[in-house]
Amino acid sequence: MGAIRTPRDRWIEEGLRTLAVGGPEAVRVEVLAQALGVTKGGFYGYFRNRAALLEEMLDTWEREVAEGVIERIERDGGDARERLGHLFDFVGSGGPVTGAGVELAIRDWARRDEGVARRLRRADNRRMDYLRELYGAFCPDEDDVEARCLITFSLRIGDHLIVADNGPRDRADVLAAVRDRLLS
Repeated sequence: MGAIRTPRDRWIEEGLRTLAVGGPEAVRVEVLAQALGVTKGGFYGYFRNRAALLEEMLDTWEREVAEGVIERIERDGGDARERLGHLFDFVGSGGPVTGAGVELAIRDWARRDEGVARRLRRADNRRMDYLRELYGAFCPDEDDVEARCLITFSLRIGDHLIVADNGPRDRADVLAAVRDRLLS
């Protein structure tokens, strides 16, 4: 019986985990192989080189944070407010591909790489378009829709960076209040 190969998606997920912790410079074949507990030989059965892995990591991230999330929320169904509620819940849970660490690492990487910046802009625009669609279903004022979209998206990106206390309130309670106001 032959050896079982480490699946391609495991290399990509481990690459994204490593990216979240150390940036693109940290994503190295030897490091990933060690984290996966395998030899680096299996890597070359899937990827020509490190650059090919980085491209597939970006492809996976872009697909999952935009279309993957949208498909999941649409599958859950409901009216626009319910879908936004599902979106808040899902995005808050994060995963190896859609988590805040990967999001922030890609944003940092985009500051130094125009190709990554184009992908980020495309993903951000798709996510904002989806938010506009949802908020537009119950907010007749286009300025209100745009404000809610920007607040929602800013919360997604910035919440993990804010370390301020919320006075006597628990952070989860404050986030629930923001959600309630945005969905009203």
